[in-house]
Amino acid sequence: MSKQQNLDIHYGLVQLADSVRLNEAVRAQYRALKQANSAAITHSHYFEGRYENTYVPASVLTGIQPVLDIARREAAAFLKTEVLPEPGFWLNEMAPGHVTLAHRHDEDDELLSGVYYIDVPENSGDLVLEQGCVTTRIRPQAGMLVLFPPDVLHHVTQNLGKEIRLSVGMNFGIRD
Repeated sequence: MSKQQNLDIHYGLVQLADSVRLNEAVRAQYRALKQANSAAITHSHYFEGRYENTYVPASVLTGIQPVLDIARREAAAFLKTEVLPEPGFWLNEMAPGHVTLAHRHDEDDELLSGVYYIDVPENSGDLVLEQGCVTTRIRPQAGMLVLFPPDVLHHVTQNLGKEIRLSVGMNFGIRD
């Protein structure tokens, strides 16, 4: 179904099978919602001239569900648990010239964080993960899921391309 690779003990990469079809479904729904100025779309974290997080409920962005289902299974495998963790998610639309500032996701009860890539134009920025004195730079590809502990400091380098990069950020936890 998908191929998982551990970068080292702290990170994981998964290339989703059938990502072209999965990405097209999410992309088409998201663009239609944006074009319609849907009230279902909300934003947070306004930095550097853009909102870093765009929220759309999974009940509205139904094309995301197969991606979330796969991500849950991969997160459970990464965490070495049989319990499927629940994902919270948001979209990250990064236009040319934009960056994502360094941050962590460990403010609540997250067990794992991740990012899934939908559109990755050439030169649209790398994901940089920093843990202690170890820095891992990942050049994303469409269909790639990157998993990492929520306390890992991470940022995205400047989008030097000419097109928007679209990704899905995730935090996984166990819900009662």
